[in-house]
Amino acid sequence: MVGTHTAKAPPSLLYMVKQVELVVRSHLDELVRPSGITALQYTALTVLERHDGLSAAQLARDSFVTAQSIADVVRSLESRGLIRRERNPRNRRELLILLTDEGREVLARHAGPVRELEERMVRDLTDRQAEQFRLALSKAWQALS
Repeated sequence: MVGTHTAKAPPSLLYMVKQVELVVRSHLDELVRPSGITALQYTALTVLERHDGLSAAQLARDSFVTAQSIADVVRSLESRGLIRRERNPRNRRELLILLTDEGREVLARHAGPVRELEERMVRDLTDRQAEQFRLALSKAWQALS
């Protein structure tokens, strides 16, 4: 059929979210590499910055990784002196993971560049659109959690 044009369906939201996640992780890996950590390790540090003293299971959930992955992250961060583990006084069998001063310094060192990356991500949005984007992502996450 001459002149018939079939519009391609836009990519799915799931595909687009994954594309954003991959490009953010790539940029984040570049930003934190000078400190000798990965984007995943940086994410775990930011989770501990908000909620210090988590169990490995809680840290895994809040960092969006498996228990096995978080075990590797914790070992690596502990060997670098960025976190420490201590017994939970309310449950002696459980170890709590805490940020060290060195871990806080790594976070402080990267706070500006990470904020700039986020600003770059939404620079073509108005302030209102950026806030709506944040709210929409939060609602999407809650709907699937």
